[in-house]
Amino acid sequence: MKTKYLLFVSLVGVFSSCGGKKEANSAAAENEPLTSTEVPLDSTMKVKEVVGVARIEPEGKIISINVETAGFVKEVLFAENARVKKGDVLVVLESSIENAQLHQTQSRIKTQQASITATKANLESLKVKLANAQNTYERNLKLLQGNAATQQSVDDSRFSVEDFQKQLVAQQANIQQQEARLEELRADIGLSQTQLGKKSLRAPLSGTFLSCDVKPGNYIGTETVLGEFARDGAYLAVGEIDELFALRVKNGNKAYIRPQGESNILARGTVVFTGAYLKQKSLFSDRADNLEDRRVREVHVRLDDNSKVLIGSRVECVIELEN
Repeated sequence: MKTKYLLFVSLVGVFSSCGGKKEANSAAAENEPLTSTEVPLDSTMKVKEVVGVARIEPEGKIISINVETAGFVKEVLFAENARVKKGDVLVVLESSIENAQLHQTQSRIKTQQASITATKANLESLKVKLANAQNTYERNLKLLQGNAATQQSVDDSRFSVEDFQKQLVAQQANIQQQEARLEELRADIGLSQTQLGKKSLRAPLSGTFLSCDVKPGNYIGTETVLGEFARDGAYLAVGEIDELFALRVKNGNKAYIRPQGESNILARGTVVFTGAYLKQKSLFSDRADNLEDRRVREVHVRLDDNSKVLIGSRVECVIELEN
């Protein structure tokens, strides 16, 4: 009897110990934060984090850089994964014709300037002749009053004054015309310089080229794409949140991203965009026959650090919800 009694007490102690551990584990689990992947859809437990799949994109999206002027490529001054600043020369096109036109116009300007200088000199000569003819006319008038000159000489001197006056007006008009022509040539210079400048294709924005699609010798037109381009700025994690938690995600919520299926954090960030409507869960669906009818809300998280992520990579985005 004594042995049986001791065995019964031991078993009771074992069962009591197991029950105590189970209650302790349950109490500890209640204090841990829950994520949306750990809670059944009909649960009433408080979810502190919601998890969705996201894709890394530049904040300004990936854009294509087109050319402005057609021509044959002479030099390519950028490469794949090359960072450029706004205004940097990317491609130099063949420009021998534009250079020749510019030099020709510059030569015409020099000729026109020389012609204007000569015309102005002739104008000064006419002014001197006019002054001399005016003096002669006035002197003949005085001589006529003293009967020392004839009326014919007075008339001749007057006609000479009028002739020089007309020549002077015509020469002034000629100078104005030549100066107007000079301005036209200067405008042609500006146009030629603009056309020549367009033969050096420059970066419209600062950023990084993700691809380079042209080579020296290629002929490119205005529809040609130089390459795909990501402008400078923060990266976004563009993700989808299940409709069950869609209303709980707001701009300003803190978030972080991690590799799919792993727990290490790649970067932290802030929710900066939440979609205004629910749409079909299709952004990250790889199967055409995926007929799941649950809807999602698009969310953008601006990352604080771009150094550990690649554009186009898929990650898990964990958004911290407010209580």
